[in-house]
Amino acid sequence: MMAYSEALSARTVGISISDSPDLGALGMAPPHLQDAMAELARHLLALGARVAYGGDLRAGGFTQILFELVSRHRRDADEGDGGTCVVNYLAWPVHILQDLVALEEQCRDVRGLATLLLLDADGETMSFTARQAAEREIPSLEQWANGLTAMRRRMNCDTHARIIAGGQIANYKGSMPGLAEEALIAIEARRPLYVMGGFGGCAGDIAVTLGLSDHSVVPPRDWEARDAFAGIGVERLVNGLDESDNRTLARTPHVDQAVTLILKGLLRLEGTRG
Repeated sequence: MMAYSEALSARTVGISISDSPDLGALGMAPPHLQDAMAELARHLLALGARVAYGGDLRAGGFTQILFELVSRHRRDADEGDGGTCVVNYLAWPVHILQDLVALEEQCRDVRGLATLLLLDADGETMSFTARQAAEREIPSLEQWANGLTAMRRRMNCDTHARIIAGGQIANYKGSMPGLAEEALIAIEARRPLYVMGGFGGCAGDIAVTLGLSDHSVVPPRDWEARDAFAGIGVERLVNGLDESDNRTLARTPHVDQAVTLILKGLLRLEGTRG
């Protein structure tokens, strides 16, 4: 007798959502993005997927929203098997600044709900023993850029698809806005990419550069590596959606519509694999 499994039980989906500088101009507020994160994660978890996120553990941040969601909507399949629904990647420049005792406490707090992966400067998993032996230090700008890129490449290797929404376009510590780098890495590796541009920010700019949207509310602007998206056709998104669906996803401010389209694409890809 075959064991029952959900439609996306063999998949890990990376979610890249962070604050957008355009929410006010679009008639929105931060809770709109937080709701988007919660709805995306809730539906993905319900279909058996694992959610991957790369971010710090600030109180009230998107990572905490994920952990709280899992604690409320834990999948039955995870009960008693020691598995976790969320994998949170901590880049070396992020965790090397943290107090080790506080970091261990945070890991205990989410045990059974999420896996915290500490990464070294090359993006390899770092044990707590190795972390204990490392001294806290203030990373240089170059170490920030290299460490964040290594983390994003590691995440891309571990995930089967990427969703982007919002995203800052200034005051970033990497070589380019983080959400943009994650999107480019996914495209280069032919990972399915879903661009939720309706919340503006970096994802909105990417949608415009890809020719999927035209945010007249947001003035034209440049940021590092934006031109790298120029000339990339919709077929490079390999996300199971046609051009019309991708245009709708890139423009809609409605979370329910965006989630429906993303799930449509993911499930269509699963059908083609079957």
